[in-house]
Formats: sequence, C-alpha cells, structure tokens
Amino acid sequence: MKVTTRGIVLSLFTLILLSCGARQEAKKEPIAEEKTQPNIIFIFADDWGYADLGIHGSTFCKTPNLDKMAAEGIDFQNFSVVNPVCSPSRVAVMTGQYPARQSVHGHFASVESHIKRNMPDWLNPQAPLLPKMLKEAGYSTAHFGKWHLSNTHVEDAPSPLEYGYDEYGAFNLPSNLHQMHADSTIYKTIDFVKRHKDKPFFINAWIHATHTPHYPKEEYMQQFAHLDEQQQVYAAVVAEYDARIGELFSTLKILGIDENTLVVFSSDNGPEITGKNKITEDNSTGPGLGTYYSVGETGELKGRKRSLFAGGVRIPFLVRWPSVVPAGTIDKTTELATVDLLPTFLELAGASYPENYQADGVSIASAIRGESFIRQKPIYWDWRFSSDRPDFWPSAAVQEGNWKLLTNDQLGRAELYNIASDWAEQTDVSADNPEKLKELTYKLGAFQSSLPIAAPENCFSKERETLKLVN
Repeated sequence: MKVTTRGIVLSLFTLILLSCGARQEAKKEPIAEEKTQPNIIFIFADDWGYADLGIHGSTFCKTPNLDKMAAEGIDFQNFSVVNPVCSPSRVAVMTGQYPARQSVHGHFASVESHIKRNMPDWLNPQAPLLPKMLKEAGYSTAHFGKWHLSNTHVEDAPSPLEYGYDEYGAFNLPSNLHQMHADSTIYKTIDFVKRHKDKPFFINAWIHATHTPHYPKEEYMQQFAHLDEQQQVYAAVVAEYDARIGELFSTLKILGIDENTLVVFSSDNGPEITGKNKITEDNSTGPGLGTYYSVGETGELKGRKRSLFAGGVRIPFLVRWPSVVPAGTIDKTTELATVDLLPTFLELAGASYPENYQADGVSIASAIRGESFIRQKPIYWDWRFSSDRPDFWPSAAVQEGNWKLLTNDQLGRAELYNIASDWAEQTDVSADNPEKLKELTYKLGAFQSSLPIAAPENCFSKERETLKLVN
C-alpha cells in the first residue's frame, strides 16, 4: 500500500487529537454525588424509664425490637431531657431551646393553673419550630400521637397545622380538635411513610406508653402471666409498643427506604411514681389502669419523673440509620440533650436556622455518625415544682463536662456529682470541689437570669379574661 506524505500528516494529526482528548478526559473531576436528605422519624415515648429496655437491664420487660435497634445503631446512655415532665420536655424538642424560654415550666393543664404558674395556655406557634424549619427545607411533615403542647380544655388553642405540620392525628389536643385513639400512633406513622416514601419526610411519632391510663392487650398479658399483677400490666404495655416499632422497621425495609431513614427512640422523662390508684381516667384517652401499675425501672439511677436526678431526666436514646450510623455502639460518656435534636436534624437535612434564631442545643450529627464529639455548651434545668421527697428536692441544675450541679435556693441546698466516675449520681462531692461548685453555681445563676419573667400574651386563652372578671 502506497503511503503518501499527506496521509502521514493526517494520521499524526488524528493521533494528536485523540491523545489530547484522552488527556482532557483524564483531567475531569469526578461528578460529586448528590446529597440525599434523610427521612427522619422521632419516636418519643411517655414516662418510659431508662431501665425499661432489655439492653438496659430491665428485670421483667422484654424489648426485642428496641434491643435490635440498638444493636443496629448507637445506644447513647448519657442523654437527658431538659425537664422532668411531659409538656416542657416536648417544647425543647420543638424549639431547640430550654422550655422556660417559652415560659413553659410544667405540663399544660387548666387555665387557672397556668395563671398560678405564670405559663401560657399553649406553645407559641410563632416560636422557632422544628417542623416549620424542615418544611422550609422541602420535607413533608407529620405529627402522630400525644400532643400536649396546649391546654386540653380550651377551644381557641392552635391546631398542630399551625406549628408546621402537613398532617396530624393526635390526642391531648385542645377540646375542639379531632382526637385519635392513643393506640394508633405507629399505625398512622406507617401509613404516612407509605404515602410519602418518594419524598423526604419528618415524623414526630409520640407514643402513649407508658403513661397512664394503661391499656394492656390480652395477647401481651398472656406472655407475662408469670409476673405479678403490676409487672404483668406494665410489661404487656411495653411489649405491645416494642412490637409496633418492629412493624415500622419492617415497613421501611419493604419500601426500600430503610438505608436512608434516621430513626430515633427516646422518652420525655423518667418513669412515673408508683401509686395506689388502680383505675384512672384521662380526658384525652379515657378510663384505664392507673399508677398502681406504673412500675417502670431506672436501674441504679435515683429519682423518677419530676426529679432532676438521673432517674427523672436520663432516659433511653437510641439512634439507627443503617447507611450512616455505626452498628452495635454503646456510648456512655457523650453528653447529649433534647435541645440538640433541632440543630442536629437541620444539619442532616441541609437546612439553615431562621434569622435571629439562637439555639440552646448543639448539633450532635458527628456523634450520630460515630465520630468524635465534645459538647461546647452546658445543659440546664429549670424546675419550679420540687417536693420534699428525698430525691425530688432540686429546683435547678446544670451539667457541663460530666459535672452536674443540683440546687434549691429556697432550701439553701446544693449537691455536685462527677458523672464520669459516678454515673448514677450517688456521691455528693461538692465539699471536695469548691471551685467547680462556684463555677457551675455562677453559670446556673446567669442562665436563670436570662429567662423571661412573663408568659407571652398571644398564647392566652379567652378563658383567662373570664377568670379575671370572676375573680
């Protein structure tokens, strides 16, 4: 074959072009993977004690699904709610701020009691709110289960829709709004997940257990027939909700969204004090078994619901997210609190704070990923209903660097605990650590002086005016 000079030149030119093309292709940056917003489900139990889990040493409850959740994720054992009763504990979740900043000091009850306690009649819907922030970030939002962010007796309290939810089904609502049965929380959650599986969603699933009234099902009562009457009822209630949580996880797997769904399980405070009342009635859930059957466990932690000691505020905190959270991790040292949930969920969702918003919590996203995390803010408690029970005297507390100070100014009493060496808060070391006592006392005083004096008037029911006229 005859090869001409022109042919040689064309061949060389073609080789040069191919070579340059290859070099250019090699220099291209890899295409960054698009970040996917995780689905977020926050399961908030009610009066569920730290040791009501099998993995936390329950002596009679069985929680195979929650135990499995911990085995597939992280069991954080130094997590605290920032109030020892339900409503303010939930306000902290919703706002990422201490509930006293919204003047919510105790549970929402009657208007008359709110006046005496300097409380609003409902959480301010204009407050910074987690569901609104996530909705702005493109999430479908829902609330199912217990509400109790308002007085349940008045008719002019806001609907959950005004707090940023697209959908709700709840109990402990204002008297004029639809109320669902307490048992329906997880089923409604599963239904919402099925309908919104193709778009990022956020669900508050606030279950009724183990608050009174108790409604044990016969099939679960039979499983615990070997226990005494009190434990049998309590274990049956726990087992039922554990089974339903298992159904939720199965649904996530069937739908193919398990890997991209963050599920958190916790409780609003420690277990209820065991009482003598066998039957009780709740205005939102009806008659049922009472506090005689409230035999939840704290393990070695002292105090229960309404106490600032560990048994009242340190509760289960399990985190599962298969594609992100390392499995089978037990973390007993990292200090975490409910005010951290809002900053954390926003970071994971790629969302930003509203203008002028100041979070009391910090993002614990790195801790959830199993990475190093050192808390940079103290955790504070403001509790105005202390009692003369032995472990219920503290009215305020602060925890920082695993040092925890509990005080009551009216009693002139203060106790200091080193949680790093005394996780169960059994030994007061204030006499041996005067400088630490002084430091934390100052910080606690500064926090308390920053709290509002009056409740927001835009959260007052019309009933207040009637009461003022009568009185």
